[in-house]
Amino acid sequence: MEAGNTTRVTVFVLQGLSNNPQIQVVLFVTFLVIYLLTLTGNLLMLLVIRTDSHLHTPMYFFLSHLSFLDAFYASIMVPKLLKNLLSNWKTISFFECFTQISLVIFSGATEACLLSVMAYDRFQAVCRPLLYVVTMNKKVCAGLAGASWAIGMGTGLLNTILLAQQDFCGPNLIRSFACELPPVLLLACSDPYISIASILTTLVVLGLGSLVLLVGSYTCIILTALGINSATGWNKIFSTCSSHFLVVTTFYGSGIFRYMTPPSGSALEQVLSLQYSVVTPLLNPLIYSLKNQEVKAALRRMLTRKPRLTF
Repeated sequence: MEAGNTTRVTVFVLQGLSNNPQIQVVLFVTFLVIYLLTLTGNLLMLLVIRTDSHLHTPMYFFLSHLSFLDAFYASIMVPKLLKNLLSNWKTISFFECFTQISLVIFSGATEACLLSVMAYDRFQAVCRPLLYVVTMNKKVCAGLAGASWAIGMGTGLLNTILLAQQDFCGPNLIRSFACELPPVLLLACSDPYISIASILTTLVVLGLGSLVLLVGSYTCIILTALGINSATGWNKIFSTCSSHFLVVTTFYGSGIFRYMTPPSGSALEQVLSLQYSVVTPLLNPLIYSLKNQEVKAALRRMLTRKPRLTF
């Protein structure tokens, strides 16, 4: 704390997942394995997309951005979680906490934008196949990806700056395993109206807005699929879109519920936070690799490719 006209919190204490030493060891091993698998899966997906010319298409261009983002997102949350599981003092500085909040919002907003862009890409591929190459050219793809990252960055900075304007004079216990906006906002001593209005606006404009775009794109895709009599056409649409639909359901199902409901520090909120910050980055490469024939074929080509000897 710092003394002055008002007492200000300089260090937060994270509640963590458990105080039982035996459970902490089990959780540490579990999350370490998940983290290593997450990095391996997403970086492998990046490598496959980069090295296989068959995957140099708009769909996999956006997927490569999603894989990089998932590896980055997991690295924001899991290393600190692992450190706290082995530490008696689960503290985090004011600056470190707000940096984590900013990066979490940035990652979530960017992922929401990327998932919407990927749905739009599938809409163009399925519903307007003759114009697909023209519509989704390299310049357009680069612009959509760049806009997704820019929107995510702006959203993270705006919400974090507004939150940092609040007074935090105690208590300093964050009822979570990480610094997230809802539980930290509960600790504000001043009126959090501006921060609440900002995050709700973000959820309505960005969260629900991108969700509407997703639902609209998939509605058009389903209607197009219903008009196809060919079993081959059905299978192609299903194989390219089902993976993306699973990822969208997992991400939005946990993320929106976590930020749309009043924070209480309950076990359910901890589970939802783990779902979208730890489990989802692991599931994304598994879903795209196991349910996508093109990715599996590219993996086989990469694994069976003979190395070239150069002298």
